[in-house]
Amino acid sequence: MVKKQYHIGVAPGEISDYILLCGDPTRVERTAKLFDKTVFEGRNREYLTFTGTYKKMPVSVMSTGIGPDNTEIAVIEISQIVKKPVFIRIGSSGALQKNIKTGELVISTGSVRLENTSLFFVTEGYPAVADYSVVESLVQAAEKLGYPYHVGLTATAPGFYGAQCRKTGFPLRVPNLIEHLRKCNVLNFEMESSTLFILSSIKGFKAGTVCAVYANRPKNIFISEKEKHNAELRCIKTGLEAMRILYEKDNDRKTA
Repeated sequence: MVKKQYHIGVAPGEISDYILLCGDPTRVERTAKLFDKTVFEGRNREYLTFTGTYKKMPVSVMSTGIGPDNTEIAVIEISQIVKKPVFIRIGSSGALQKNIKTGELVISTGSVRLENTSLFFVTEGYPAVADYSVVESLVQAAEKLGYPYHVGLTATAPGFYGAQCRKTGFPLRVPNLIEHLRKCNVLNFEMESSTLFILSSIKGFKAGTVCAVYANRPKNIFISEKEKHNAELRCIKTGLEAMRILYEKDNDRKTA
């Protein structure tokens, strides 16, 4: 019998097939406030989980903490208790293109793998791509809600400072990484998506990412606290609406 998972602290039946992931536990609480009702709340380490319903759809939201290694733990342990999970990451990020404004959304089609967690499962050349139907649903959701968005490639870094070329007084081994990624038309930096995409592709799970932009790195512009709050809410609502679209499509297929 499958028991409560060691790190996430969730047992079979306590989590939905439709799961929103984010780093910040506070974002989990904010997301759960939009549910019609909550039927489960679990807390263990950095993994905070709420399960409930949103517009009659069963849904869960879980915090993973920061980084690809924490994401690996969440995805693998969820896969032990959910047969075919659908994942949407609702995250935050820094824009790498000058035309992307703070407060806007980035919907990832795939991710540049700067982290090495995924290398313990697949080779360097294995692509980290989002599921097409999830990308499509995220675009539909953003358009329905009227939120400005961009679609394209994300870069997943294994750290916040050196891996994202932040000047902190420590030497940077790749000081021109931002400029290189910008020239390659990579849209944003974040810290989880490539691991999520790789693990989901291996098992045939649907997965995608939408991130709010909190900074424009080339312009060195950072979002205000008020606008950060609003941008986070737009990201959450886009993720929830996209999940509802996917849920309805799945139900239509079952009916057909």
